[in-house]
Order: sequence, then C-alpha cells, then structure tokens
Amino acid sequence: MGAQFSPQRYDHDVKLVVTGTIGIDTVYTPRDKREGVLGGSAAYFAAAASQLNPVRLVAAVGGDWPSDHRETLSSFPGVCIAGLDARPLSRTFAWGGRYFEDVNRRETLFTEVGVLQEAPPPVPAAYRDSEFVFLGNTHPAVQLGFIDQFPARKLVVADTMDLWIRTAHSELTALLKRVDGLIVNDSEAGELTGFRNAISAGKKILDMGPSFVVVKKGEHGAVLMHRGGMALVPAFPVEEHQVVDPTGAGDSFAGGFMGYLAREERTDAAALQSAMAYGTVMASFALESFGLDRMRILRAAEFQQRLSDFQQLARVG
Repeated sequence: MGAQFSPQRYDHDVKLVVTGTIGIDTVYTPRDKREGVLGGSAAYFAAAASQLNPVRLVAAVGGDWPSDHRETLSSFPGVCIAGLDARPLSRTFAWGGRYFEDVNRRETLFTEVGVLQEAPPPVPAAYRDSEFVFLGNTHPAVQLGFIDQFPARKLVVADTMDLWIRTAHSELTALLKRVDGLIVNDSEAGELTGFRNAISAGKKILDMGPSFVVVKKGEHGAVLMHRGGMALVPAFPVEEHQVVDPTGAGDSFAGGFMGYLAREERTDAAALQSAMAYGTVMASFALESFGLDRMRILRAAEFQQRLSDFQQLARVG
C-alpha cells in the first residue's frame, strides 16, 4: 500500500512537474450545468498529484482568467504556480461539453484554443531540475519541445488525444520515441494502433517506443502494459448519484499515478501497478464535483479508507 499521505505535509521534495492546459470549462450533465469552471489537464493533474507529492505547474492563461481560479490553484499547499504564464492580451483556453446519461459518452459543444495557438509557456529556471515529468494533453510538437528543458528527468510520461492522432501523427510518433510512458483511453489507443482490443493496442504502442502504457477503459478499469508483462486494475465502483462531473477524472488519474511514483521514487513494474490503484482512487474523488471542488476538501483519512476499500475489492485468491 505504501506510506500514508497528508495533503498538508510531505516527507521530501522529489521534483514533479506537469505541463499542459489551464481552461475555463462549461459543462452540461443530465442533472446540472456549470459555467466558468476551472479546468484543463494541468489543473486537474496538479490538484490530484499534490495530494501525494509537491508539483510544479507550467501552463499559460489569458487576461480573462478569473482571479478566483488562481486562488483555487494556490489553495493547494503542494502546487507551485511559479510556472503559470499570464498573458493579459490573450484569451484562456475554453471548452464546453455535454454528458449523456451514459457518462462515458459526451459531445464537445465548443473549443476556443486561445493561448494554445501561441508560443508555449517558458519553463522557469528553478523547474529545470525536475525529475518526474508529465506532459499533459496538448500538441505533440509542444510536448516534444518541453522534454529537453528538464535535463534531470528520470521519468517522462505523456497524455494525448484523438485530435493529435489524426492531425499530428508524425509529431506524435516522434514523441513516443522520447517518452517512458503513455496514458491514453481505449478509443485513443485503438485509433493510434488500429487495434480495438486494449491488450493488442498496448503491445503495439510499446513497439512505438514507450517502456509502458496505461490504457484507460472508464468504468471497466485500466490496463498496464510494460516490457515485463501486464496488469489489470478495475475501476472504483461508484453509484450513479456520485458521478457529478467526469471531465477531470482522466487527468486526476494521471495525477494520482505520477504523484505516487514521485513520492515513492520508483518506476519498477510493481510501483507502476500500485500507482494505478492510487490514480484510480484519485479519479473516483474527482468526478464527485465540478472542477476541483472535491479535491479542495479531500482529506488523507478518507483517501486512505477508499484506497484500502479498493484494494480489498480488487484482491483475488
């Protein structure tokens, strides 16, 4: 299980950094609607990872970014926002989406790229000694450009999406040769490889360069493929009324996954499998609210209890 964590105190300062997007989301669900929600891959990742290990954030926002969003990110004791590049004359990335009764289905209503069409945010000099690097979902050419800015890197893991698989395949192929790990959902893995089966797709992705890949399957859990074999982790069982907004679940999974690895300072197969459990439980909390609301009030004891419950549920034999 590993040592228990406290969101207020850390035993050490292993250097974890996330690059990605900060967004202003509009979210429709079958039961509610929220506008002006703090979102984006870097925000969800940082909120989740900070529960386990300090995390540095590199992202850009525009002049329209609400001040209370900055206050929200700053309220997480483990999140350093010195790498947050504020651009007064630009607009923040914005996304709107609608979820159906089957929360695995959603439609994008609009996307406003804003600062994402500009030069990537600079990496602060104080961040260059980062050892654990997560490249949140953005154009793979931008992700590639970040890698060499972290010369002390020990582990580099990336996320991607179907858009880049279709429109930036050559850059994505180059990225996969440079990263240690990739986290994707099953539909993305299928589009990238041509295999609908998660196991076959995972093996194909390993041939593209990474030493491991995590294929997320929503309510059906996740599959870890690595050079030495594979592991399966179920999803944490939640009731329908507990699912408020699943938007940040995937990025929160990645935050829990990387936060655990950075805290333990391990990247072996056993650590990767344990990290999947931490990511799964972290995601189960994230979907209980819009934006980062649930993560803001998450306490060590309730996380530890849910992690223990999950480990009992997943145990066989």
